Amino acid sequence: MKNLNGKIAVVTGAASGIGRELALGLAGEGCRLALADIDGRGLEETGRMIASKGGQAFALRVDVSSRKEVYSFAGQVIEEYGEVDIVINNAGVVFTATIEDLSYEDFERVMNINFWGAVYGTKAFLGHLKKQQSSHLVNISSVYGLWALATQAAYNSSKFAVRGFTEALMQEMRGTGVRVSCVYPGGVKTNIVINSGSRAFEVGTADREKFIEKFNSAAMTTADKAARVIISGIKKNRKRIRIGPDAFLFDISQRMFPTLYQTLSPLVLRKMGL
Repeated sequence: MKNLNGKIAVVTGAASGIGRELALGLAGEGCRLALADIDGRGLEETGRMIASKGGQAFALRVDVSSRKEVYSFAGQVIEEYGEVDIVINNAGVVFTATIEDLSYEDFERVMNINFWGAVYGTKAFLGHLKKQQSSHLVNISSVYGLWALATQAAYNSSKFAVRGFTEALMQEMRGTGVRVSCVYPGGVKTNIVINSGSRAFEVGTADREKFIEKFNSAAMTTADKAARVIISGIKKNRKRIRIGPDAFLFDISQRMFPTLYQTLSPLVLRKMGL
């Protein structure tokens, strides 16, 4: 899909961060947008930013952990535009806690948004994507879908699951016009950490402001850069899209040293302040 001009693109998690930059970048490519996020105020701001540049965006407040809301959103997108060419399941959250301290409710919330949100978004739009001669579906995993890290069991579980789900979908879509990509962002300066939950913060074993400061200093990529890499990957029909030098490092180290890398993970935690 080298030319995106005139394509209908769906982006979830579009109120901020990578999602917002994806929306702006795709609008700049000439796409008409359908945007979703649970943050209605941020979503409206993204819509205004697109409109100010002459773009067209249909935006709806959607909780991607709700199958009913995602399918309703898909129906409204088709009603608005009649078709869809690109779907990017980007919405996600983080929760930091040891497995022992992690509550079932927090674990389920992370899985419901990160994993089931991607599943619902895929299944709600897949039939419409298959009607197009050429279309593209993108699911956002993470370097934490490549590396397991202590205190990130919920996030790891959700992102490893997105990776497996998406790789299976790639195989199933062979012979169709649907191209599928799985994205592995490394550290990206977005609001996902600011909005994250953490059992460590609750019990006083980590300082939230210090954690955010250390994460942002360690993050190697801006949200704008991440969006540009993803859009380039769509144009080039790349199945695996790694974002940032840390993503390449995590990927290579896990494949070459599948157990040894785990001894390095405490260094990562210390750098993040946990």
